[in-house]
Formats: sequence, C-alpha cells, structure tokens
Amino acid sequence: MIAQVQHIPLMTVAEYLAWEAEQPFKHEYINGDVYAMAGGTLPHNDIAVNLTSVLRNSLRGTGCKVRMSDAKVKVAANGPYFYPDVVVSCDESDRRATDAISYPKLIIEVLSPSTAAFDRGDKFRFYRRIPTLQEYVLIDAEKVGVDCYRKTSEGKWELTAYPEEESGEESLELVSLDFHCPLALIYEEVEFSQLR
Repeated sequence: MIAQVQHIPLMTVAEYLAWEAEQPFKHEYINGDVYAMAGGTLPHNDIAVNLTSVLRNSLRGTGCKVRMSDAKVKVAANGPYFYPDVVVSCDESDRRATDAISYPKLIIEVLSPSTAAFDRGDKFRFYRRIPTLQEYVLIDAEKVGVDCYRKTSEGKWELTAYPEEESGEESLELVSLDFHCPLALIYEEVEFSQLR
C-alpha cells in the first residue's frame, strides 16, 4: 500500500536501493519517485497472515516460496519496486535473492480504502509487465470478497470474483499453484469494522 510521495529529489534505481536499505520504514519506487508505505489495519494484517500461513503449508516441498510484505518485488530492471502483501515465486533465483523478488508467480494485495484504486489500476498495469506473473489477487479487508485475475494461455487477464454469486463458491482457487482454500480460512478470526 502506497501512502504518498516523499519530497525528495528524483532517484535512480541504484540511489533508491541504497537509500531504501538504510530507511526505518519501507518505500516503493516508481519512475524516480519514492512513496512511503502506509500502515494497514488489523483486519488487513490478519488476512495477510492467514494467507501466508495456508500458502506456506500448501507449498512445502514444492520449490515455491511464499513471502510477506517485507519482500520487495522488482517489476523490471529500472523499477518500479513494490511491497505486495503476499508474493509467491517458484524460481530458483528468487529463492537465493536478498534484495528483491524478480520472478513472482502470484502476487496478493489486501485492499485498503486509501490504496484500492491504485492496486486495481496502475499497480496492476505495472505488475502485468512481469512475464512470470500468472495470478494477481485482490482481497477486501472490509468484507468477504476476493478478485482473482488469472493470465490465460493467450496472455489475456481474466477475472474470477469470490464468492461467486451464481455457484455460491466459497473457496478460492489459485490455478498457478494448484491451490484451493476456503474463504473462511482466509478470513479466519478477522473482525470487520462495525462502522460502514
């Protein structure tokens, strides 16, 4: 989640990476601009922890690795750089990486009201540039709802929304990982705000 642009001069990628390594808080990088990361709500955090836990258990022994919001994703050599809530890579280079994930298979963002439009729009446009990305998942942190964008064999992105109204589907399917998970597990012990 992006908060706002920092009032510092434009940076090169090298300057950003060196500067970011020294900062107490995370910053995303787009076209020379640096954006401070906003803090999330407790439901936001609970959802990310739940997903990371079930994915980690499911992926054990597969060669794929799940990482949380401290893992930076590099879209291309010149950026942008983002910190998704959950990212899975099955690439050996990413298993040994120390600075950034370059070959994600799955990226998950837990939506916040202040960043939802960016996550659905510009950020998704950037993420679609990553050749290895097969699924992009957006999880609502204010009510039960998941949008899964899946790349087809023709390279087009198709949306599946959960729960599916017609079928009553209550389970998230991630084709890229051969993974199914009840929505109840994703939202386990998540307390939604009563103020809406």
